[in-house]
Amino acid sequence: MTEAPPDDALPDDATLTEAGKPAEGAGRVLVVACGALAREIVALRDLNGWQHVDLACLPAILHNHPERIAPAVDEAVTAHRDAYSRIFVAYADCGTGGDLAETCARLGVEMIAGPHCYAFFEGLERFAAHDDEIAAFYLTDFLARQFEAFVWRPLGLDRHPELLPMYFGHYERLVYLAQTDDPALDAAARDAAARLGLTYERRPTGYGDLAPALARAAHEG
Repeated sequence: MTEAPPDDALPDDATLTEAGKPAEGAGRVLVVACGALAREIVALRDLNGWQHVDLACLPAILHNHPERIAPAVDEAVTAHRDAYSRIFVAYADCGTGGDLAETCARLGVEMIAGPHCYAFFEGLERFAAHDDEIAAFYLTDFLARQFEAFVWRPLGLDRHPELLPMYFGHYERLVYLAQTDDPALDAAARDAAARLGLTYERRPTGYGDLAPALARAAHEG
């Protein structure tokens, strides 16, 4: 398990949620990522000395509109491909129903395997081995920090708390997939579980399959 990475080179979470992050630097490899992965990608880049890797983030809030992810990735890759020898897409399917995989194949770029970030953070095989989690609601570090922006307000629960049983009545527990050891995030995730009326489980994952996926992209660039 890792400590929380420094974030002074990144926009704040609200900006990563709503606007993302433009590509900066003069590297050979560009990672086009969800804004929800920005801290983890920068931490891995700095830890491994991948200074030839630049990062561009699309708004994390696109996850609330998955039909917009593939077109946004298409636009980002097309805009930057002449400036980089390699572009890697740091998204899993993320609710696109295969549209993102088709887009990446057409563009000739690789993406992260798996259905969503919950699976690749825990590791695809380990995540798939859970056969009792149909009633689990997941948070990551980013989602623990942005619970209000991603869950509470978009679902209207700040204005209509009576809708809570309709949205979450079929869930039984909240599983916090923790990338870092951060007591404040643990407390935030535990509070989210209480607000949703769910039991709480903290599951340390570190960076999971994200680390080897980025390593391959960095070393092949």
